[in-house]
Amino acid sequence: MPRFSVVVPAFQVQGYLRECLDSVLAQPFGDLEVIGVDDCSPDGSGRILDEYAARDPRVRVLHLAENGGLGRARNTGVAHATGEYLLFLDSDDTLLPGSLAAIDRHLSACGDPDVLVFDHQRSYWWGEIRPSMFAEQLAATGAQTSAVAERPDLLTLFHVAWNKAYRRDFYLREGFAFEPGLYEDAPLSYEVMICARSIGCLPRVCVDYRQRYQGAITRSPGRRHFDIFPQYASLFAFLDRRPELDAHRPLLFERMISHYLFCLRRTARVRPADRRAYFRLAAADHRRHLPPGFRPPPGAERDFRLLRRGSYALFAARERVRRAAGRARGLRGRLRSALGRHVHRAYYAFQRRLPLRPDLAVYSAYWDRGVACNPAAVHDRARELAPHIKGVWVVRPGAVASLPPGTDHVRPRSRRYWQLLARATYFVNNVNFPDHLVKRPGQLHVMTHHGTPLKSMGLDQQPYPAAAARTDFTKLLRRSDRWDFSVTSNPHSAEVWDRAFPCRYEDLPAGYPRNDRLARATPEETARTRARLGVPEGRTALLYAPTMRDYRRGYVPRLDLERLCAALGDGWTVLVRTHYYYGRDQALRELHDRGLVTDVSRHPSVEDLCLASDVLVTDYSSLMFDYAVLDRPLVIHAPDWETYRDSRGVTFDLLSGRPGETPGATARTEDELAGVLRSGAWRGPEAEALRAAFRERFCPYDDGRAAERVVRRVLLGEAREALPWPEAGTAGPKPTRSGERENDSQDDPDDDGQLVLSAP
Repeated sequence: MPRFSVVVPAFQVQGYLRECLDSVLAQPFGDLEVIGVDDCSPDGSGRILDEYAARDPRVRVLHLAENGGLGRARNTGVAHATGEYLLFLDSDDTLLPGSLAAIDRHLSACGDPDVLVFDHQRSYWWGEIRPSMFAEQLAATGAQTSAVAERPDLLTLFHVAWNKAYRRDFYLREGFAFEPGLYEDAPLSYEVMICARSIGCLPRVCVDYRQRYQGAITRSPGRRHFDIFPQYASLFAFLDRRPELDAHRPLLFERMISHYLFCLRRTARVRPADRRAYFRLAAADHRRHLPPGFRPPPGAERDFRLLRRGSYALFAARERVRRAAGRARGLRGRLRSALGRHVHRAYYAFQRRLPLRPDLAVYSAYWDRGVACNPAAVHDRARELAPHIKGVWVVRPGAVASLPPGTDHVRPRSRRYWQLLARATYFVNNVNFPDHLVKRPGQLHVMTHHGTPLKSMGLDQQPYPAAAARTDFTKLLRRSDRWDFSVTSNPHSAEVWDRAFPCRYEDLPAGYPRNDRLARATPEETARTRARLGVPEGRTALLYAPTMRDYRRGYVPRLDLERLCAALGDGWTVLVRTHYYYGRDQALRELHDRGLVTDVSRHPSVEDLCLASDVLVTDYSSLMFDYAVLDRPLVIHAPDWETYRDSRGVTFDLLSGRPGETPGATARTEDELAGVLRSGAWRGPEAEALRAAFRERFCPYDDGRAAERVVRRVLLGEAREALPWPEAGTAGPKPTRSGERENDSQDDPDDDGQLVLSAP
């Protein structure tokens, strides 16, 4: 008996079905069967199901002689299932990686309950992904199970068929079955929940709920939405047959009426011409099923009262007033915003008439995310070498709590913000300042950048659609024209900026200020850092830091971390840092909670992580160039190199194996990576020779004094010849070039955005 039976009904989904099936069959947890039900689909869905069944014995296909709808197809699948637990997956949705293993673990932790409810996300056709609103509610139970009698709020969860695992013997014993027609999920879900003696909750996102551009019945208005009435009639008929469940009637009644009102208000479901008839049927159900002593939920009393009275005219009038009020609120908001912009522009223009302040510098990093990266290192050094120049950071409200104590900061678009933009003499940023900043004569702008460019940047992006589609190159160059200095970390970067950002500036080959700490690090500091991060003595610490993908949305692990940890054994500690652009990853947190890896994605200092690790494993992150300063082993894991190269463009061939291009051992697959790490090739003589050449090419200026060079040249105005350049044998001062370069990161976060909120 398999652990899971996954029932996948299919009707006119040939464009999505392969992705759906792949998401199930590629799960590391393989104790499953897939029952594909071809609901007499007129497209190629049945053929696709047969293809998968021919090559994977876990797939069984049932072909129905006539189309019976989603409920009938699911019922047919259940009748042929043999698994311990049933799961339903709509054929245009997908399971997220690792979901079945997570469901299996939580079922075991909960003692194999009757039902397990798990979380989902919605992915929209334009690329946006939104979490559900139920994560906190699901997380509140931990590994405990409950019945609805103990936790009535379980009936307020999202009640669809595909966000639950049902113990099959419980499901069959109770005789559950989907009714024909639309909204078939609601009655069955409620019946399951009130009958279950044990319900577990898993806050992990397991299903990606696709919101299609066309084809979703819930966004196709018409009389089919009247199917909701017989569906709820079947639910209350079920209650009539089970008088022991009467205590649940009030909440189920409230759920039914709220569902009716939800649909009634949406033109994508109930057409205006059908609303009166829909309201009349809803009112009849209200009268028919109203429990004695029922009280409507707070905030909905008036709607419930109008429905009880059958007062459609009053309900429709109230809806017109509500919609008009909503439009008025939107108009007032737009007017206030427009007025605010006008007032800000006027105030900013007035401030620009006042003299500049030579003792004032404005700092920002990563779109105002906090004290971070090269600007943070410059500011720190400036407080020592140029204490007469006051530094103020522009910080968005959400990042204020993470600032170092005593940081003078200003929020964007506040009154003081416009004063600073108008009157400060110095501006330091690792991305572009906003377009509304007007550069005055006498103001000096420093672009520090935040990564050595492996991928194409600036104008070099134009041939690559994945990057070019979201970049306005005219605006980009207009922003670049404001810079007076471009801080470069190596000759390679200077050459790329010269081509990618052909604007006026002085190239300042100082090295990266943020790397000063790495260049000066002592064994004692490394030991202290490892201890703070909890790396046990004697263990090899591996830092895995993948970068973003232009052609993918969301953090998609390119590496099975659980499998890698098993291959490495107990002598390793794996630190994982995802790119900040993607936010938190729930599957990674799960591995962290199980003690398999240490999730350091939100650790405030990536320099700490570099110092604490013995080896860096990355794909295309520019963190590799910073890590090379430490002269520690680098391993490149590049499973999608050709796709990355062709979709974004690169400045050199990272996998060529040539000295100065490949920084160490490489792997294209998980097995190759495990082999490289287990065999010791990651620190062998060949890898060491490659690393030496890579370091010589990309770290010639990193001697621990980069921030000092920036402060002396820009804030103190010292001549280039007087700056403390690196020792002989490394690259020296570069002549001034015509062309102000800057990173295009105002529109495109670069790979080493992982340094966010990293203070030296």
